[in-house]
Amino acid sequence: MNGKERLILALDTPGTEEGLALLDRLKAPWMKVKVGPRLFALGGETFLRDLQERGHRVFLDLKLHDIPNTVAQAVEVYARWGLWALTVHTSGGETMMRRAREAAGTDLLLLGVTVLTSLDGPEWEAVHPGCSLERALSGRAALARESGLGGVVCSPRDLTLVREAAPGLVTVVPGIRLPGDGTQDQARVDTPAAAMGRGADYLVVGRSILGAADPQEAVERVLGSMEEGRA
Repeated sequence: MNGKERLILALDTPGTEEGLALLDRLKAPWMKVKVGPRLFALGGETFLRDLQERGHRVFLDLKLHDIPNTVAQAVEVYARWGLWALTVHTSGGETMMRRAREAAGTDLLLLGVTVLTSLDGPEWEAVHPGCSLERALSGRAALARESGLGGVVCSPRDLTLVREAAPGLVTVVPGIRLPGDGTQDQARVDTPAAAMGRGADYLVVGRSILGAADPQEAVERVLGSMEEGRA
């Protein structure tokens, strides 16, 4: 894959109209687009269709986490929508992930979210007392592989550990920032070059592009940094 095929835009705009306007401005139908809970709540399936009609492959990031039957029933519906990828949360357990995989069919890439990029240090310890972040990452990645998922979502700082624990799985990596950009509410972040150097398959980039004065120029900078990491 080239850099364009590996880049996913996190479309975290205030509303669906702003999101579509940005994509029209970028004129990049090759770009995969991640839709999170806000835009999905605002636009639903109609918004996802709008994206697909513009040529974009859609990554629906809902981090489904519930009892196995509930998640499987939801995945069965989403699998009909022609999505490129969908997330479940690995903390839901092996049975939940296996049921989701069975419901997803063969055309939908089902990704297991390992640990949110916002969690680190005391924040992690508060919700998982006595369990190290590294142990959880390794165990959850391995369980995603054993459950038949196609890939995992992890921070750029966790790539080496995750790839060792779950060889062969696709790695989708958020928490990507261009040099000089702030971290905001994400704790475990890194540059496109660093993430690609650790073997990421896909990078999810939002704020470095959405917050740029010239989003098109920011896309080119991200692609350039990705190429540096692959060199």
